[in-house]
Amino acid sequence: MAAIYANLIMKGKKTIDDVPDHLKQEVQDILEDLGWVENAP
Repeated sequence: MAAIYANLIMKGKKTIDDVPDHLKQEVQDILEDLGWVENAP
């Protein structure tokens, strides 16, 4: 599920604030591993 949220964030459909608290750290780790910058388009 974390990968789905990470994908939606990268597509601009969701933000990290939309991610349930229990998944936030995992989603952030995935985004960092992919080199995603928080303010990227």
